Amino acid sequence: MSGALVEGFTVAHRRYVPHSHAHYGGNLVDGAYGLGMFGDVATEMLIHTDSDEGLFAGYSSVEFIAPIQAGDVIEAVATLVRIGKRSREIQFEARVVCRSAPERGPSAADVLAEPIVVTRALGTVVAPKPAD
Repeated sequence: MSGALVEGFTVAHRRYVPHSHAHYGGNLVDGAYGLGMFGDVATEMLIHTDSDEGLFAGYSSVEFIAPIQAGDVIEAVATLVRIGKRSREIQFEARVVCRSAPERGPSAADVLAEPIVVTRALGTVVAPKPAD
């Protein structure tokens, strides 16, 4: 097991949201996009904490706070908040850190002074039973 199995341990991923992911009018992307990022960041968390990708057991809460748009750069952060024998409870937050600015041109974009929180969740992942 890695030395990262401590409450408060954090992992973050950033990803550009391609325009091919726009699913609704106004270049909106479905809310599940952030949940997909949470799965990826949880996988890295378990690799650090348990030397295994682990399995996602479920979410106890999910909040869709603001829209995700094509052209956004999203940061997903996972923070370990509870350590069980094999379960790990993780607090997730996804925030927009850059946003396209099409009014200035087709490829214009801005780094946001303050990130926009788009999704929050609390989830549980399970590490496999260690080999005997």
